[in-house]
Amino acid sequence: MFDNFEELQIGANGTTINLVKGGNGPPLLMLHGYPQTHAMWNKIAPRLAEDFTVVCPDLRGYGDSAKVDGDADHMNYSKRTMGQDQVDVMKALGFEQFYLVGHDRGGRVSHRLTKDHPDRVLKLVTLDIIPTRSMFQIVDKDFATNTWHWFFLIQPFDFPEKVIGGNPEFYARRGFERTKDAEKVFTPEALADYIRCFSIPGTIHAVCEDYRAGASIDLIHDEADFDQKVDCPMLALWSQTGFVGKTQDPLKIWGDYATNVTGNSLPCGHYIAEELPDESYTAIKQFLSQ
Repeated sequence: MFDNFEELQIGANGTTINLVKGGNGPPLLMLHGYPQTHAMWNKIAPRLAEDFTVVCPDLRGYGDSAKVDGDADHMNYSKRTMGQDQVDVMKALGFEQFYLVGHDRGGRVSHRLTKDHPDRVLKLVTLDIIPTRSMFQIVDKDFATNTWHWFFLIQPFDFPEKVIGGNPEFYARRGFERTKDAEKVFTPEALADYIRCFSIPGTIHAVCEDYRAGASIDLIHDEADFDQKVDCPMLALWSQTGFVGKTQDPLKIWGDYATNVTGNSLPCGHYIAEELPDESYTAIKQFLSQ
């Protein structure tokens, strides 16, 4: 999937992060979403590597990165901790500053990383998210129905771990197969990687802790520095057919969190980089090259 990329395991922030790295040019860090791995970038990372040094890690607990145990306040999977992982990774690779692209959970890590380390991030791109703080403020029946996993995964240890662990492949496949034209969207290699990694017991626990953190410690962090806006240029892209895109104005919402944000919807579902790789590549490349 990533021809001419090298695979590395890098010690960072007390854990080990798996990644692929390729290309030449300014550094570009790309963070995947749930329940995926770095493989989600397989359709656009090689093209971006023609102009950038592209780094695609597995978030802590996901993919082939180390599986860290959760803790009482879920700090081990806070977006602050997960963001620090990636800052350490980029420093280990020799990059003090970099461009940053994040999808889904990776977008939430990217948002927090940019706030905590504003001197590191040159430009930020988020794919199909609005800030976690705003997500919990718009909860209603439709939200709970369409994103039910948000409320299932945050249940106390180890209820969701045991339920999912009974048949992790079925659980993971069900989410992907709900995507329109799923057999065309997800390459066989990427889907196999998602299923393999999600079926690792430690990954199931990490995913739950990621969401538990999102409903607890992450909100505390977000409230504490809400007045501190993302100040670097930011591009927000979102699904035209997803819940947020259909019911909210993402650009208006992001305007409360960032001082210099542009963006638009794309005619696809949640998995933007895999559903519309050409459009995703073009939007990201043009924004980062301006």
